[in-house]
Amino acid sequence: MGRTSRKRRSTLANRAIAASAALALGGGGLIAANFYASAHEENSASTRNATTTAARTATIDCPDVGQQLSDVPDRARGEVDGELATLDQQITEAYQRLAATRDAQTRDAGYVQNAILGPLKDRRQAIIDRIQLEITRVGGPAHADLDRLAPCSGRPADQPETTDGQAGNGQDQGGQDGQNGDGQNGGGQDQNGGGQEGGGQDGGGQDQNQGNGGQAGNGPAADDFVDITTVQPNVKKVRTKRGGSTGTFTTSCGVNENGNHNTDNVIVAPGVANGAHHLHDYVGNQSNDAFANNDTFAAAETSCTNQGDKSSYYWPVVRVQDGSSDFDANNDGGGKEGNVGKILKATQAEIKFVGNPRSKVVAMPKFLRIITGDAKAFTNGTANANANWSCTGFENRQLSDKYPICPEGSSVVRTFKFQSCWDGQNTDSANHRSHVAFADAGGNCANGFKAIPQLQMRLVYDIPAPTVENGQVQNPYAVDGFPEQLHKPITDHDDFINVFDENLMNKMVKCINTGKRCT
Repeated sequence: MGRTSRKRRSTLANRAIAASAALALGGGGLIAANFYASAHEENSASTRNATTTAARTATIDCPDVGQQLSDVPDRARGEVDGELATLDQQITEAYQRLAATRDAQTRDAGYVQNAILGPLKDRRQAIIDRIQLEITRVGGPAHADLDRLAPCSGRPADQPETTDGQAGNGQDQGGQDGQNGDGQNGGGQDQNGGGQEGGGQDGGGQDQNQGNGGQAGNGPAADDFVDITTVQPNVKKVRTKRGGSTGTFTTSCGVNENGNHNTDNVIVAPGVANGAHHLHDYVGNQSNDAFANNDTFAAAETSCTNQGDKSSYYWPVVRVQDGSSDFDANNDGGGKEGNVGKILKATQAEIKFVGNPRSKVVAMPKFLRIITGDAKAFTNGTANANANWSCTGFENRQLSDKYPICPEGSSVVRTFKFQSCWDGQNTDSANHRSHVAFADAGGNCANGFKAIPQLQMRLVYDIPAPTVENGQVQNPYAVDGFPEQLHKPITDHDDFINVFDENLMNKMVKCINTGKRCT
């Protein structure tokens, strides 16, 4: 598009430079420039169309290739996991380009498709081809249908479609699993667009938190928060029937007093540094990183009081975006990828294993790996979402796609209830989900799966209540996540690797099956 004055060209160039430079600012992380920055400069239909297109494209939505791979031969899993991590890195880089080029997008309606999504598709296709080759090379089945997963799309910052107006799985603290994606919060729609410029941020100054802004320009947004006192009670009690198992086993592993953090995820991206693209808290096993293996876990120290529990429990950190920064402000997985603000340590981390309302439980196999929730649920949809948010004193009201604003004297609570049915054979699966499952509404394990102790985790945080006014949120908090997931609460998740010794696992099973309360 032509320009009619030297001054206008200079202004636009300076804005583009500022948006790109924001990616490298210390403590600033990823800042999305104002979607509407150039709307006043040209009043032509083409510019208005380009501006509208840019406003609609808040993030990048790519099909999750890993979730389609349930039958990868063992000999190919290492290579395939590495290629899947490369796909995640490609999305991160594409999102960063999306966030840094908002001004160009307002001037060119085809910019996102031509400069970001088109090249991304080509790069994804090359990786998908390599995944197919690695699988067939060791005699695995061809996955020609994976080619359809190469294209990505731009999408607004709306919430995933859900089933009712209430939030949470509606399960009580003592028993039954929720179904994947069951009872999610329909809620309101987020602000359209991606975060206002707000003057930028240098070394920790806060932007204006407009639209989908947040301190880092990629969320959270005002519509991601709700006053917990306005939510109706929605927790359903589940009764244990004759033959069920009513006992519990509690393990005490601290709240990560050691400051044990990294941005790896050894379950989904073994051998890949920064495979999670966000920071985790770790309790229990003290040697969990991308390069750990079963021998590493077995030989590690543990933060658990009972030294027979060397299991690894880890989850994304929570940060408050109050203009402050933390140690990783300039690091991959931290500020460089939009995870900014002060890291908050939980005041409580309650780890409990419970029984099944319909049957006795069997021992978990050593080194069993379970992921609950979905770090990509904002773009994947809610099928695997399985985390809840609430406040102390209000835990009969559970939220899945909103962060709660708690009244004075009340603390924020994150709750996770893991899958409690196991296929009886595998400690992991290619998509890290198929080997475990949730019980149905009656507590039954389907398809020949066996009931195992259900891990339940409750994390409590003292977080200053954010304020929402005129569609803006000030001092928000959020979980770390992949940058393109916009720090949505629906993306919360938790990970577990079982490293109980045999004697302690047997004690757990006996306690649960005989109705005792053990530690």
